[in-house]
Amino acid sequence: MRTELVSEPGDPHRPNEDFAGVGVPAYGQGGCVVLLDGVTPPRDGTGCPHSVPWFTARLGGALTELTVSERDLTLPEILRRALERTAAAHADTCDLSHPRTPQATVVLARWSAEAVEYLVLSDSTLLVRAPDGTVTPLLDDRLARLPRSALATDALIDANLRNREGGFFTAAADPSVAARAVTGTLPRARVTALTALTDGAARWTETFREGDWTALFDLVAKEGAAALVRRVREREAADREERAFLRRSKTHDDASVVYVEL
Repeated sequence: MRTELVSEPGDPHRPNEDFAGVGVPAYGQGGCVVLLDGVTPPRDGTGCPHSVPWFTARLGGALTELTVSERDLTLPEILRRALERTAAAHADTCDLSHPRTPQATVVLARWSAEAVEYLVLSDSTLLVRAPDGTVTPLLDDRLARLPRSALATDALIDANLRNREGGFFTAAADPSVAARAVTGTLPRARVTALTALTDGAARWTETFREGDWTALFDLVAKEGAAALVRRVREREAADREERAFLRRSKTHDDASVVYVEL
């Protein structure tokens, strides 16, 4: 098995809000990928003194431990337990009902000799490659399907769309959101490699249109995860003034890539 992981902050003077990890148990065959993209909070606060990196570190750590050790639990059950554990760590000091309480997107993948299980919540991406080279994106596209007018302001998003039916869902304090994730199981024989991406790395395909998901997968497999992030940074820098692609988005975003050959 070959694994590779790169996680780079969008701003070297600010902490990286992503979490990325690979877990390989000491027993038997199998392993897991855990990838979180922390949601950058608004300037007017979150009802919580803890930072987004504090949240993603604790949620990511709980997900890694549970995914590796609790093989009898489904991935939604693991996400639910990890959210319960993380919420309990700051329930006494924070307003966890605040719409911007620390939160994150989630990608989980777990494999054994028989199967590859996956869970995707919000706009991070999991790509799987089949033995014939076909690359399939496993996506939670609810945010992408919302009309642009609905995303005009953060206040509108928080009031009407965030963690609401008809909108989109992120992992925050409510463990019931685990049931909203996109999940599935593939036969192990149908998967030769995985690539997990936060949206900062997926910009190469989704924003800059430099290549489709297959081209992105080939780039990571042949040149490495760092090569993808480097190319994203080059395109971001070229668009800094013109804003032909990024428009309202920040120029540089945290970018994380996890690549696994099974």
